[in-house]
Amino acid sequence: MAALGVVAFSLTFPATAWGLEGIGPWSLVTLRGALSALIAGGCLLALRVPVPHRRHWPGLAVVGAGVVVGFPLLTTLALQTSTTAHAAVVVGLLPLTTAVLSALRTGARPSRTFWVAALAGAAAVIAFTVQQSGGALTGADLYLFGALLICAAGYTEGGRLAREMPGWQVIGWGLMLCLPLNAVGAFVALRHESFQLTGHSTAGLLYAAIGSQFLGLVVWYRGMAAIGVPKASQLQLAQPLLTLVWSVFLLGEHLPVAAPVTAAAVLVCIAVTQRARG
Repeated sequence: MAALGVVAFSLTFPATAWGLEGIGPWSLVTLRGALSALIAGGCLLALRVPVPHRRHWPGLAVVGAGVVVGFPLLTTLALQTSTTAHAAVVVGLLPLTTAVLSALRTGARPSRTFWVAALAGAAAVIAFTVQQSGGALTGADLYLFGALLICAAGYTEGGRLAREMPGWQVIGWGLMLCLPLNAVGAFVALRHESFQLTGHSTAGLLYAAIGSQFLGLVVWYRGMAAIGVPKASQLQLAQPLLTLVWSVFLLGEHLPVAAPVTAAAVLVCIAVTQRARG
């Protein structure tokens, strides 16, 4: 389930790049969240799912802030000036960030081998980022690093909650919690930004809303609940390589030599983290 989530997430950046061809960044993010919430709300209503217990709402708020609003917004802003290939490899730091927050939040204690492999993958990502930016961070990188922190928090809380309720309900209620904010945001953004539904922008918006924001997170949280947040998070080391492949076929991007080399290096770490005990 977690691996299926990674595959779904790997298409998020190309879909966002397509969406930005005709839709402004703020409109794209808010419409994406609003459409996902309508789908999730329909499922919750059709199945007559009861409202979560009061103790679950703080965690659901973190999920909403992290994966419904924060990560989509910051990565969309970054992709206005960054290529999807560069953004994908930078986001390769997300597995380590999630594992660290999970250890702090839930008391998980992965083995030393796990941490060595996770740090090795993160080091490769950092080296790529520095090499591509000439030793200095760009504005897009700052957006991406901010997205890492807030998304990792959303993953950690979502994985924890998915042990107490089905994963689809975790993201469903997180989306519903953010629906008023996204609805108002979409209304304001559409009045001030360009909005043109081309083939690419429509496909990008629909995939981001349905495939990435909802279905991808449904299977992702279910997988995290089953095998644990730290171990599931390291499967996301494969995401940069998958996104690099999509960026070539869907966007025609030219990849720097360091990009696939870095992606291949972090893939080696996946096998180690999955075999590590704890």
